[in-house]
Amino acid sequence: MSFDGIMARAITAELNETVLNGRISKIKQPYKMDISMTIRAGRVNHQLFLSSNPNFARLHFTSQRYENAPEPPMFCVLLRKHLEGGFIRRIEQHGMERIITLYIEGKDEIGEKQEKKLIVEIMGKHSNIILLDAGTNLILDSLKHLPPSVNSYRTILPGRPYIEPPSQEKADPLAADRDDVLRHLDSNQGRLDKQLLQAYTGISPQITKEVIHQAGLGSVSQVADTFVRMMDDVSNLRFQPQMIVAGGKEYYSVLPLNHLKGDVTTFTSTSELLERFHTGKAERDRVKQQSHDMQRFLQNEWQKNKKKIKKLEKTLQQSENSLDYQKYGELLTAHLHLIKGGEKEIEVMDYYDPDGASLTLTLDPRLSPSENAQKYFKRYNKAKTSLSFVKRQIRDAKREMNYLDQILQQLASASPGDIEDIREELAEQGYMKRKMKKGQKRKKPSAPVIEKYLSTDGTLIFVGKNKQNEYLTNKLSRASHTWLHTKDIPGSHVVIQAEDFSEQTLKEAASIAAFYSKARESGSVPVDYTLIRHVKKPSGAKPGFVTYDNQSTLFVTPTEELVLKLRENEKQHRANLSKQES
Repeated sequence: MSFDGIMARAITAELNETVLNGRISKIKQPYKMDISMTIRAGRVNHQLFLSSNPNFARLHFTSQRYENAPEPPMFCVLLRKHLEGGFIRRIEQHGMERIITLYIEGKDEIGEKQEKKLIVEIMGKHSNIILLDAGTNLILDSLKHLPPSVNSYRTILPGRPYIEPPSQEKADPLAADRDDVLRHLDSNQGRLDKQLLQAYTGISPQITKEVIHQAGLGSVSQVADTFVRMMDDVSNLRFQPQMIVAGGKEYYSVLPLNHLKGDVTTFTSTSELLERFHTGKAERDRVKQQSHDMQRFLQNEWQKNKKKIKKLEKTLQQSENSLDYQKYGELLTAHLHLIKGGEKEIEVMDYYDPDGASLTLTLDPRLSPSENAQKYFKRYNKAKTSLSFVKRQIRDAKREMNYLDQILQQLASASPGDIEDIREELAEQGYMKRKMKKGQKRKKPSAPVIEKYLSTDGTLIFVGKNKQNEYLTNKLSRASHTWLHTKDIPGSHVVIQAEDFSEQTLKEAASIAAFYSKARESGSVPVDYTLIRHVKKPSGAKPGFVTYDNQSTLFVTPTEELVLKLRENEKQHRANLSKQES
């Protein structure tokens, strides 16, 4: 796990520098395992994000704005009662553990001073956020409860005394000198990085591997010297927040990781690093959990249509073969004079064959010659009707598969806030039933909030998702604006909200379109662009489906870095406008 004791020390230092003595003004619980706090410090509002997500537990400042839950959970209500209006007087890390405590001073109902502790434990699936009374050390409540039946040593329930997680009995790396490190290392035991990991608390495998890498092929003493030097950087808060992409995977650290050969991105703060690394991943994880039923349903529907098309294509082939019955009826009509009655077959000359070959036709001996001819014509008409019906069925099934592909792509790039919109669209299209609680009224439709990006040269780019696509293309944009979409690939509608823009803006908009498509992991993705006036929605088409002409195509390779940068450009632009207005 990358969020080790060193990362906890870095974020604790950042919190102390930024919000010490700050006042907590708002508390939200946007998701089941996450808390968002607005802290006023230095005449600036800071958003602090605390997560006990089993896969993405963390603590950092964020630039994101989280919405209030319609009905705040009880833990959120309790935090508001005890912490809103309080001042953060101390922020401490427990040794080198991944446990950080915020000491918050407030007032009770009669105006008496009181102190609470908000403890954030970052321990993988055991991560938790716990509120204590500082005077009694009793638990007021926690995000996750841990009853005695689960853990007899450490019960996390309201009214119980807070007990820290059991110590691993490891040494403090910040207190270690060269001799201390040497006492813990044995060159004959192999894997010095594992020995360091077993000896010292708060360090991760990627840090011990880096120690060995920086020590080179030298002696154990060089490993000890390198370890002490790196821990001196940690002790004196000399951090270098960075993210490394190596071997297709992302890693992060506040110390250089030279043993990982890859692309390095540096950040100005630990929070900036953590937000960049985790936010997208945590959102995708939440989306996956919230949309699991939809994902499975859509994939099943897609497979049903695929099987249906396969059967229909067999029927189509049979129907096309049956079109020859018209020819057989005409040949039989031309040779009626040869039939005496009671025959089971007759050989006739095939006038349609260039060589004039003969053809044997099957007859029903119970029918007259003309009735046999009519039987062939009837079979032909039935095949012709079937052919038209089957072709229409195949076309409809393919359209439905395209629509399902589009929804699946939207789920792949959706934010948690998009899930209900997608679910609502599927309900409107008759695929799923609306999930409504007893007594709950259906919300009135409101204008969708479209995601905005700002190109490098300052041009606004709008991106639609799910039902937003139709609103963006057909209502929000002008006929003279430029519309973009991946060529023959499910994806989002993208609109450049300008009539004059640079080639760079066009390429950036195309990159966004490619990123929010089924081809986001591909290189050289074809993206069509044309004016809105050339984009039409066919009558009766599914939401978001359009036809277009007069298009041009360019090829781009989408990158998440560029998309995030353009999104941040727009946020910064909006913030600057807000400052100017105030």
